Order: sequence, then structure tokens, then C-alpha cells
Amino acid sequence: MRDEPTRLPLEGVRVLELGNYIAGPTAGRMLADFGAEVIKVERPGRGDELRNWRLYGGDVSMLFRTVNRNKKSIVLDLRTPLGRSTALDLARNCDVVIENFRPGTLEKWGLGPDELEAANPDIVLARISAFGQTGPLAGRPGFAAVAEAMGGLRHLVGEADRPPSRVGVSIGDSIAGLYAAFGVMVALFERGAAPAARSRPLAERAVDVALHEAVFSMMESLVPDHLAHGVDRQRVGGRMEGIAPTNAYECADGASVVIAGNGDSIFRRFMAAIGRPDLAADPGLADNAQRWERRDELDQAIAAWTRTLPRDEVLAVLEDAGVPAGPIYTAADICGDEQYRARDMIQRLPVDTGAGEPVEVGFPGIVPLIGRTSLPVRTVGPDLGAHTREVLATVLGRSDEEIDQIIEHTEVPA
Repeated sequence: MRDEPTRLPLEGVRVLELGNYIAGPTAGRMLADFGAEVIKVERPGRGDELRNWRLYGGDVSMLFRTVNRNKKSIVLDLRTPLGRSTALDLARNCDVVIENFRPGTLEKWGLGPDELEAANPDIVLARISAFGQTGPLAGRPGFAAVAEAMGGLRHLVGEADRPPSRVGVSIGDSIAGLYAAFGVMVALFERGAAPAARSRPLAERAVDVALHEAVFSMMESLVPDHLAHGVDRQRVGGRMEGIAPTNAYECADGASVVIAGNGDSIFRRFMAAIGRPDLAADPGLADNAQRWERRDELDQAIAAWTRTLPRDEVLAVLEDAGVPAGPIYTAADICGDEQYRARDMIQRLPVDTGAGEPVEVGFPGIVPLIGRTSLPVRTVGPDLGAHTREVLATVLGRSDEEIDQIIEHTEVPA
């Protein structure tokens, strides 16, 4: 039985999201997941371009439905006076504004920090951009791919004898979105705990997230190791530099597992479990630094063992020995996993997939948990402009005639 709270933690917080793609909308999703009313402003006609990314059927991609869940969509043309004034009226009734345009774009539209603060002195502004709002690169455009490269991540991903690779998702955007959501929470806390902080201009207290800095912040001791010891880390494939053994290994049935047997006591148990007590007792393999020097030898010994057993038997042996290991999951594996199911991490909602009648589709649950299972995903990412009338009427108190005028000025000419 789902353990649902009577009230979501961020109920009563209203957010105006002016973002596109993944970074800004991820920040909005985090706040929406926990109860904030997130009003997503989209441009006329196409809306957020994410609607068409990886579109396998229907009119809206599952990527958009996922990243923009639990939100409301309205259509405004922010380049027009009416769109601008309506956005400012909404900001006047919101707690937070999130944007991820190139620096200077909001200012050009007359929606910059000065205008937002004049409309609502208590507003919290979160800004996400490729390189931040200041510095010599501030005005340069950039997506997550560039941020991952300049943040140091790409250099470490892939095999040593091949060009740098990607991790398969827009991880730089997602990390930046998480930082922006965290920054919003910090600012909301400060607003309540230290009201005097509002004496600073909004431009000086805005949450400023740069994609490449968000990635760089995840690079652990990359720079300190370089400056203190002259170490320049390199790509090592499935391994982790300086830590061994930890890698992916193929099993007899063609499936693969990841095994992390790099703790000193774990290593000894690991070697005993695979029938190599000689390696467990070898004084030259007593710590990670020594094992790293002999990583090829260790990987060969481990792979020779895993290739003799199917995946489930490999994992059973390692679980009995207390060695951290797990299967390399596909989407289908995740959908069938009892641990994901027990914590309600795959939640099914009806959605239009282009197949006629709505289909029950599983979407990722909400992280972190509050209580025993994931909070419920209330709605998938909305159709374009699905809430324009509702929001303008309930938030701004606009009449039907006024709403008609706004909609008329946001429609794309035929």
C-alpha cells in the first residue's frame, strides 16, 4: 500500500518555468515532484523543442512527458509586449522563476532581474546557462555535450585507445538542473530564515548555474590531484583509476555483470569465492595501489571465472561471499526488477503514444523517497498550452475576453 503524505512538502510554492530542453525543465520537475505548482511557459507553435526529441510515435516524445511531469503548460510569446506583461503578472504571483536561455535573453525581452524584482521583490530567480552569467564566456551558447567536455568528464569516459565518449544521456543538463533546484531551495530557505538578505538586488542573489561548472563539481579530486601531485587522470574504460578490481565482466550466457571487489577485506573474500586463494593471500595485492598496478592480471583471473557461469549464478556466488556486484540492466530488466517495484520506481500512467487509445506507460518514480515508497507521479508532461486558460483565469483572474486576446496574440499565423 502506498504511503502517501497528506500534504506534499512544496505545496503552496508556485514556480514560473521559462526553460527549454532539459536543464531548466529538470529543475522545474524536481520542484513539481514535491508539490510545487510549476507553470511552464512555452512558445507558440512548437513549444519546447524537447517535445520532438526521440519522438517514436504520436505528437509528444516520452522524453518530454518524463522531464515535464507534474507541470502545467501555457503558451505565451515572450517577444511581444502582451506576452511580456502577462509573464510579469505571473511572476508577481509566483515564488520562483527558472530560466535557461543564453545570458542577456531575458534582459532583451524586458524580463530580466530588474523587471522581475520590480514586479515581485520576493521572487527567487534561478538561471542556468552554458557558462554562467559572468566571465569571458558568459555570452557563448553551449549544450550539455560542450559542458561535459569542458567540465572534465568527457576526457575520462571511454577506452584509453579510443576518442572520448558520452555516457548515453544528457548528464550535464540533468546535473545542472539538480543544482538549480537545490539553489532554489536554499534561496527559499534564506528568504524565510533571513529576510534581510532580500535587501540585495535580485541580480546579486540569483541562483546562477553554469552547465560546465555543474559537471566540474562532480569530478571529485581531478584538479586537486593534478595540482598537488601532477597527476593527469586518463580514460580507463570500465575501470576506476587507482581502484581495483572493479570492472564489467562477461558471463557464460553472454550477459555481463559489474563487480566492485576493491575493498581490502572484500578483495580477499572475492578471490576466495572465485577459487583464487593464492591471490587473496598475495602480499603484493594487499591494497588498492598494489592491485591497480596488477589490474590486468586481476581482470583476467576474474573474467576467466565469470565466463564459466551464467549471470545469475555469478551473482549468487558473489552475494554469498558479500562482494558488491550487480547485473548490467536494460530498460526491460529495470521494468521487471522486484527492488524497483517494491519502492514504486516504475509508475504507470495513461499517455497518448500515437497508437489510438491512451496506453499505460511506466515512468520513473520520484527520488528521493519520503516515507516507504516513491511519491506518486501525478501527471505526465502536458500537451502544449493545455493549461493556458486555467492558469490565466485562476492565477491572474483574467476574464474570458482577456484570455481570448492573449491567446490570439500567441497563435502562430497560418
